[in-house]
Amino acid sequence: MSSTTASTTGGRLHGIGVGPGDPELMTLKAVRLLRDCPVVAYFCRRGGRGQARAIAEAHIPADATELPLVYPVTTELPHGEAAYRERIETFFDESAEAVAAHLAAGHDVAVLNEGDPFYYGSFMHLQLRLQGRHPVSVTPGVTSTMAAAAPLPRPLVMRDDILHVVPGTLPTADLRRALAGGDALAIMKVGTNLPRIAELLDEQGLTPRAWYVEAASGEGERVLPLSEVERSPAPYFTQILIPGTGERR
Repeated sequence: MSSTTASTTGGRLHGIGVGPGDPELMTLKAVRLLRDCPVVAYFCRRGGRGQARAIAEAHIPADATELPLVYPVTTELPHGEAAYRERIETFFDESAEAVAAHLAAGHDVAVLNEGDPFYYGSFMHLQLRLQGRHPVSVTPGVTSTMAAAAPLPRPLVMRDDILHVVPGTLPTADLRRALAGGDALAIMKVGTNLPRIAELLDEQGLTPRAWYVEAASGEGERVLPLSEVERSPAPYFTQILIPGTGERR
């Protein structure tokens, strides 16, 4: 667990990693902290309760105050557009203040996060805004990458392999360079970027080693060689993994 100290009193903000999908992959510490927190916050889309809450549902106390943090946009606007960035930054500002109100009242707040809070997690946006104002603790969780690697027929990394974690949302030129860099690759945020990513992997001769993993450890998990997957947009919780060979490239 990592923590930061604060100069003010009040409740403690807990960023809790609930793992990638399978509720049994939650840590004992995550379960204990969640059961002890009077306020439970989680990010979700409009009309839903969010993946993190679904994973942790069995451990949320019946008398807990729930604080859904509802994204104003998800896929409606391209992430690179100024309008998207402005709306999402305002949302995180407002979410941080909603959480801060409970902290100022002396209540601990558990913020649920799929996987690990500091591994592309939304919790980090609250932590960056609230550290220094309130005590903050982070409880790590099993990452989606490790869950996606578990069903593969070979280790993700071995010996002196270098693992590169690559966001599939990168511009094409940057993505091409990133894919050329590691002995093993974990490509995140695949989703609608799958056709473009697959084309670049073909170009670099990496497709025969590539695995497609959808909904790692969760219901509907699919694990296939990338060569057997249709080149069309994939569901949001999809990754492509390319295990290392143990022999440096």
